[in-house]
Amino acid sequence: MKVALFGGSFDPVHMEHAHYAQAAKEALGLDKVIVLPAGIAPHKSGAYAGGEERLAMCRLAFSSFSWAEVSDFEVKQQGKSYTYLTCRHFAEAYPDAQLYFLVGEDMLEDFFTWKNPDDILAHARLVACGRANRLPYSLHERFRARFGVDFLTVPFTGEAVSSRLLRVDLAFGKRPFAIDPHVLSYIEEHRLYSHPAIAPALALEKEERREHSYRVARMAVERASSAGISEEKALLAAALHDCGKYVPLSSPLLEDFTSPENVPPPVMHQYTGAYLARHCFGIEDEEILDAIRYHTSGKRDMTPLGMLVYLSDLLEEGRKFEGIDELRALFYTDLEVCLYRSLEGQLSYLQGTKKPVYPLTEQAYRWIRRIVKGK
Repeated sequence: MKVALFGGSFDPVHMEHAHYAQAAKEALGLDKVIVLPAGIAPHKSGAYAGGEERLAMCRLAFSSFSWAEVSDFEVKQQGKSYTYLTCRHFAEAYPDAQLYFLVGEDMLEDFFTWKNPDDILAHARLVACGRANRLPYSLHERFRARFGVDFLTVPFTGEAVSSRLLRVDLAFGKRPFAIDPHVLSYIEEHRLYSHPAIAPALALEKEERREHSYRVARMAVERASSAGISEEKALLAAALHDCGKYVPLSSPLLEDFTSPENVPPPVMHQYTGAYLARHCFGIEDEEILDAIRYHTSGKRDMTPLGMLVYLSDLLEEGRKFEGIDELRALFYTDLEVCLYRSLEGQLSYLQGTKKPVYPLTEQAYRWIRRIVKGK
């Protein structure tokens, strides 16, 4: 008997998860695939849906596959979900079976840092499911040198889908095609992946601006984890960053708003946006408010979240200007260097057109230049 364990956050589960499992079943001749939503995944900052909700979504997503079983083993464990303990458990439950553990190809590099990886391989054969022709031969060599065995590969040509970005889609009220309709109905019924501040804030924007905010949020969330930034904070700050764009100072929503002195009109909405975020949409987190408050001008001593939102606003895929591709490449490698280069280019442009430079922008540039030069 051949049994594969398929673990992950499944937050949310999407159709490519089912396609991965189907491809592995056919390639390996599996009799059973056990789908294991994680309790608390050690490599994640936290699930956005609870364990029971993710179990329910997985049961819906895999309901049409007789060979698939959704297990609550990891969800019911106390503390973090470690794969070596899961593999031990199912090796005991299926003592006569050949056990496999399925991972996406993007997780292979991380496998070396997992807790007790040798223990995992003592109980199960590791299988990388993805576009195997892209895996470098050196990774196989490195794996064999470290563990004495190689991993298997299951070629797959499905769509590249990210649960992280699906959470952004859902937060913005979109209905992603990559999610099974039954799962999507469950998400909507239980109001998962939504935030009470986002919809009313977006309602203040024109449709084109809402799409801009959506692209900013996707870019910010995509980068947040690798930059050590909370995904939830990145989502909220990016989603609300332009909520003051079309609200005039005469609006009753800004009745008690006090503007800083000498703010040029293109910059004012960062201040009104932070005010609205706090007083109209209930955002109390000072780091989120600060990121909104300076997303246009920048400032000295910006937080990583502030840099992330500033740069996502500047570099989202709808923007076009000379040098943007180089800046986008820097965005995914070094936020500080990217901010420095971006501010350097902005100041050069303003000076060339003889337009005034907002003092906070000049201060931000001098601050980040010292940091980058000191590296």
